[in-house]
Amino acid sequence: MARKLLGAIVIFLLAGCAVLGGIAEREKIYGKEVPVITHSFASKQVHMGENWRVYLNASDPDGDMSQILCSIDYQAGLQQPYPISITRIEKDEQKNLSGYLYLDTSGLERPISIKMSVTIKDKAGHFSSPAEFSLNIVQPSQKEGEIRRKEPPGGVFQDKNLGRIMIVLTSDVG
Repeated sequence: MARKLLGAIVIFLLAGCAVLGGIAEREKIYGKEVPVITHSFASKQVHMGENWRVYLNASDPDGDMSQILCSIDYQAGLQQPYPISITRIEKDEQKNLSGYLYLDTSGLERPISIKMSVTIKDKAGHFSSPAEFSLNIVQPSQKEGEIRRKEPPGGVFQDKNLGRIMIVLTSDVG
């Protein structure tokens, strides 16, 4: 038993060193700077069937941002987690990024609330701190005046489509 435990610890330590060694090697190529999400914005509510826009400004002094990772962290009553959505960052945006991702809310049969995190990954394997958002998806019949602000603050974000958040929401939570 002790021998198996020792073997497991040795394998764990070797795997950890290999991972750290990989990051050290990638840092030699791409640099040690970590991407930073400098500004973010998303509406707190949208009507079912509308696209929800998540606006981001991000930068990385090394210019090696490679992916935007989106995850649904919470939906009341949902038994299975959603898969993570990965959006590739275009070459001309790897140092400075500004625009929006969008999530399709069509196909829902009833209102839902979600919490989502967005993180930027760079080629060296570094991750930004996450930007976190809450969203209530409401019935289309709800009055427009009851829907909270939909537009980001002026002059902060480019009106550029960075890509679709590849998560298909479900209202089937039983």
